[in-house]
Amino acid sequence: MSQNEVLEVGLLIYPGVQMASVLGMTDLFEMANHVNGKDAAKTIRISHWKTTEDDGAPARVFDSFPLAESEPAVLVVPPAFGVPITPEVAQVYAPWLRQRHGGGTALGSVCTGSFLLAETGLLDGRRITTHWTVDAYLRARFPKVALDADQVIVEDGDIMTGGGAMSWIDLGLRIVDRLLGPAIMAETARSLLVDPPHREQRYSSTFAPRLNHGDAAILKVQHWLQATSAKEGDVERLANVAGLEGRTFLRRFKKATGLTTTEYFQRIRVGRAQELLQAGSQSIDQIAWDVGYSDPGAFRKVFTRIIGLSPGDYRKRLRT
Repeated sequence: MSQNEVLEVGLLIYPGVQMASVLGMTDLFEMANHVNGKDAAKTIRISHWKTTEDDGAPARVFDSFPLAESEPAVLVVPPAFGVPITPEVAQVYAPWLRQRHGGGTALGSVCTGSFLLAETGLLDGRRITTHWTVDAYLRARFPKVALDADQVIVEDGDIMTGGGAMSWIDLGLRIVDRLLGPAIMAETARSLLVDPPHREQRYSSTFAPRLNHGDAAILKVQHWLQATSAKEGDVERLANVAGLEGRTFLRRFKKATGLTTTEYFQRIRVGRAQELLQAGSQSIDQIAWDVGYSDPGAFRKVFTRIIGLSPGDYRKRLRT
């Protein structure tokens, strides 16, 4: 890592977008940088993207640092006014979002921005949320999406979605947590006099995999694992998904992600278990089965090692 690592968050400006959300998130990330200090090891670059007259593809129209060449770490689709999204908007932005995601960029949406994200096809089989008033419409239009409109924020690895129009605050703080850490996130929330999300605690953080490593074959496997909740951990199957020989796959996976395949599976499964412990009343044994563990005792050991609390203590602390 360089002395100052710049991590870009892009905000999409499209016809009908609510600019209050765009500008609010811009100020939130600027505040996070201010809290973090000018000599910090990491800084958030804020950029705005909209179509240009040259070729119709989105391009940076605002950049808080000059001459950005790298892909954004995260791209957020803010909400739109009215019932989203027109076919004309989808035709322009959905392929571009798919391309960015394929390059390792995490994607997010706020409120009805989820409709544009769903147009990409990347939400099929993924857990998301949106505003409760349009949940039936989204279910009908995108039946393959796993919609949970009871949640304000749903983080599914490289896809992050917020429910209501003002959930840009929660989503923005979650992104600050991912990029700059929970201490900066909590201090940013205090500076803005807003309530921090639960993830201000170390034990509430969810797995944020490394995606911008540049290895397309490994990124394909990461996307597949996230979409399947890492239920299947056979190395031969993963090597086939990557199109690589087994040993080559294992070596490149560790180099790209910083984790072994076993460690990676465990973190995805524990992240899903965290969501289930927060949101429902299922027994811990049932959650263990749901996330892929046939031995609840083994699940408890893995969860405690990664999170620092047992599943039961984790659930009690969050509910408190």
